[in-house]
Amino acid sequence: MDPQNNMEHEAKMYLSHAKTLRLHTGNIVNRSRLKKKCPCSPSEELQDCIQAALSDWKAATKPPSNKDFPDTLDCSIPQPTDAIPPEEREELRVSVKLFLCEAGESSIRDAVEMVCQTLAVSQLDSVIIAPTWPLAEGENQSLAYLKPAWEELESLVRSQRIAAIGTSDLDKDLLEQLYTWAQVKPSSNQVNLASCCVMPADLTAFAKEFDIQLLTHNDPKELMSAATFQEAVQDLSAAIWRLEWVLRYSIIVKSRGIIKAKGYLVSAGKGSQ
Repeated sequence: MDPQNNMEHEAKMYLSHAKTLRLHTGNIVNRSRLKKKCPCSPSEELQDCIQAALSDWKAATKPPSNKDFPDTLDCSIPQPTDAIPPEEREELRVSVKLFLCEAGESSIRDAVEMVCQTLAVSQLDSVIIAPTWPLAEGENQSLAYLKPAWEELESLVRSQRIAAIGTSDLDKDLLEQLYTWAQVKPSSNQVNLASCCVMPADLTAFAKEFDIQLLTHNDPKELMSAATFQEAVQDLSAAIWRLEWVLRYSIIVKSRGIIKAKGYLVSAGKGSQ
């Protein structure tokens, strides 16, 4: 078997035995392959990053000792530039947006712990949560669905894993309900200007009164579909994989307001055929 086919075979063996797949794209600011073309959407950027990370991982795959295949497969290539040196931590702001593809409070803790470990930090400066809303026709977003996730974020604030927590795409009524109920108040709320060209006046007034920062974003409602993720891994695995969460982090130089590093962490579980 030639080296290329052997690497492919080993990578497929790892994936066939794994129950959980974890991906880290590394710092995509420095990825030359992504500089050659500018993805026109966050979804395309994420898809490119996943395929590039899998390709790098496959090229570096080595057979396990004693054929001991792990249940949780870490498909990433550790890069020295990923970790933040302790002497630089005060100069940098680490911001995270967590896209929950499935309900489950444990996913939030797993994602936060993974990014803290990856970046070698004990605390994230801010985490914005973007849950998937299971809405039927005519239903509105509800606080009841958001509560379990928010309580988990509050727990991480109390344990000093996160300094500030925020929300995404809440209208004024739901943001007010959350603010009134929550023990740890939301510090920010992202608004998608693709669907709302002008910031709603009632939302702006409420945010100003209670010191909630309104931010804008251009993320789609579904950052990556199940079919698109399946397409990204299909060359290495015939199994069905469910996206559990996607985390995007940005490391910003406080004094200059520039992004020093940006990357994605992805978690998926093996589903049934």
